[in-house]
Amino acid sequence: MDTSQPTTAVLETKQHFEILDGLRGIAAFAVVVFHFMEWIFTDPSQNFIGHGFLAVDFFFCLSGFVIGYAYDDRIEKMGLRNFFISRVIRLHPLVIAGSILGLLAFLFDPFGGHLELYSTGKIILTFICSLFLIPFPVIADRGFNLFSFNAPAWSLFWEYIANVVYAFFLYRIGKSFLLLLTMLSAVAICYVGYNSGNLLGGWSGPTFWDGCARISYSFLAGLLIYRSSWIIKNRFGFAELIILLLLAFFMPFSKWNWIAEPLIVLFYFPLLISLGAGAVLKPELKKACVLSGKISYPLYMTHYAVLWMFGNYYTNYKPDTMQLTFIVVASVFLLVGFAYLVMVLYDVPFRNYLNIKRLKKK
Repeated sequence: MDTSQPTTAVLETKQHFEILDGLRGIAAFAVVVFHFMEWIFTDPSQNFIGHGFLAVDFFFCLSGFVIGYAYDDRIEKMGLRNFFISRVIRLHPLVIAGSILGLLAFLFDPFGGHLELYSTGKIILTFICSLFLIPFPVIADRGFNLFSFNAPAWSLFWEYIANVVYAFFLYRIGKSFLLLLTMLSAVAICYVGYNSGNLLGGWSGPTFWDGCARISYSFLAGLLIYRSSWIIKNRFGFAELIILLLLAFFMPFSKWNWIAEPLIVLFYFPLLISLGAGAVLKPELKKACVLSGKISYPLYMTHYAVLWMFGNYYTNYKPDTMQLTFIVVASVFLLVGFAYLVMVLYDVPFRNYLNIKRLKKK
């Protein structure tokens, strides 16, 4: 999930895509709601936002577009070292924050868990692996996620891989070769959909390589959109594009998921990126879109600690529909508020501090 916000003088004259920022925030919000709902509706066909997990593929596609936009014309000048430092400063503070929150939720969950089953050494090792994005799916109480103390970090693992491949290889290649790679990755997406029946994988050990297919196609597609200038000028506003994006997440589950989900990823999300980049934003919505984009990554990376506690509460206490509705709605909005505080009090100041230190060393 890339959240680059280019601020250097080199990029000041470039067009900004505030609607895409806004859509990133809507997608992050949808992921949070989906994660609550999958605890409640173990049968995905009953989940009104049963395809909310496809927001990750939207993130990946948007990431390819944004990375191309932000770095294609300056990575050679800035050098690989500066590129990687920039990416680590941008992405990793929230990887650390999410890991710490996940550890605290694991140790002090008031609603359940089986802490006694895990040795101190295993917990420490799992935490270290989470901090450094080393896949280590060994905690049963965390569903054997690749990153037990912050489940959504699986997509950040692949985001880093995509950044490495971009820096060493993708930024150098032409559009024809990029198109070929995108088409080959499309075949991989179709295979995953057929083999698994859906595109939900990537977060666990057995589905590890599904994540590779998902980042490969969507990141390449986003990069191809940018380099080919496939920006569709249109009169859609932010509200219309929100509806179009949510349609993908609200799409009903069916026996045809193995076809429908790849079609959404292969064609619909790239189309939305092209439309969002060429849409018209009302001036009064600019601040809302920018804030939505800024808060998306903190929300994505800090919400899941609460989800495990909610899951244990729901499993053990079985609240009625009225209670459940209140808990979920209140929790979602509290998580958005908490993400804002994390952004303002931790993420932005920490990144600013690291960037200042970095500049002083030059």
